[in-house]
Amino acid sequence: MVNTETALKEATAIEGAIGAALVDYTSGMALGTVGGGAELDLNVAAAGNTDVVRAKARTMELLGMQDEIEDMLITLGTQYHLIRLLKGRNHTGLFLYLALDKQRANLAMARHQLKKIEADLEV
Repeated sequence: MVNTETALKEATAIEGAIGAALVDYTSGMALGTVGGGAELDLNVAAAGNTDVVRAKARTMELLGMQDEIEDMLITLGTQYHLIRLLKGRNHTGLFLYLALDKQRANLAMARHQLKKIEADLEV
């Protein structure tokens, strides 16, 4: 088991990572961030992506879908933004957010590594 800081450091070690955050989507607040900087304000990204997660969850509810969101991908011109909703008793209401440089990242590998980080994370 790893703590939040270690998990976020592991996430930013993923090839092409720009920054990562652990986000509470009930409040929209980042519980921890690593990276980002002038290129990406992770606190603003945390709040904005909370709206995305809430909107998708609300849409699924309206459609009567009996399924769970595993992860979400937002593809920009130069970046990938991955949102991985966390499962488990200590993870309810949380997601991992990872921004990647599109030219350097392997999207499939990043998704795989985020899943592994989720499994090891103890909040």
